[in-house]
Amino acid sequence: MGTTPHPTAGNALAEVKERQRLAWESGDYARVGVTLQPMAERLVEAAGVRAGQRVLDVACGQGNAALAGARRFAEATGVDYVPALLEQGRKRAAAERLEVVFAEGDAEALPFPDAAFDVSLSTVGVMFAPDQERAAAELLRVTRPGGTVALASWTPDGLVGEMFRTIGKYAPPPPQVRSPMLWGTPERLRELFGGGIEWTALTVRTFEFAFHSPEHFADWFIAYYGPIHRMAGTLDEDTRRSFAAELAGVPVAFNRSGDGTLLAAGDYLEAVGVRR
Repeated sequence: MGTTPHPTAGNALAEVKERQRLAWESGDYARVGVTLQPMAERLVEAAGVRAGQRVLDVACGQGNAALAGARRFAEATGVDYVPALLEQGRKRAAAERLEVVFAEGDAEALPFPDAAFDVSLSTVGVMFAPDQERAAAELLRVTRPGGTVALASWTPDGLVGEMFRTIGKYAPPPPQVRSPMLWGTPERLRELFGGGIEWTALTVRTFEFAFHSPEHFADWFIAYYGPIHRMAGTLDEDTRRSFAAELAGVPVAFNRSGDGTLLAAGDYLEAVGVRR
């Protein structure tokens, strides 16, 4: 498992977490998150979720993986620390007449007993927890021995990794926080989970970002993706224009549309393992 941070480091991470929470509450992340639903459907299928299983979606946002599990008649629960996103999840579940429990909680201190779930999932969610070791430990704690842990995490060298490097030029990440993109590498997963999980499948997959143009991509993320929206709001007009131009340049190298629109592949690691 990794080392436990020193108390002073823990305080710093708590401050980072609060800033992150405020960022996710800004913009309109639910509009971004629902576009990632195909990732959750694939993850639930890869995890082999079955009817009647107790399934937890950690850092669920507006509930993509929880809803996908409920469609397979699992007993699905979604947990997140942003109440507005949980409310969006409840509305989606009601609209689809799905039974899902949405609970407010922190990925680093999950409000559930030990071994409470048969399957624990996260679709580009838990990877953003500042204290990565603690978040990994919590995933292990709430998953029963013999149960499944399945994660979808952006890779460092893919489109999203490049996007976050661009963001870092304008808002450098706190030095005490390791890159969330490391969750998208087998090496880091083995560090985080140690012998607690036997990984049975580590597969790089792609999510296609489809937009009218690179500029549309940049404008849309600035408008709705909370961390970018909040950061862009702190920039002066000239710097904001420079940032928007750089952000628009990120997906160009990944674009394969050939028709003037944007169809860019974003790599992510789909990891499935058995809790020992």
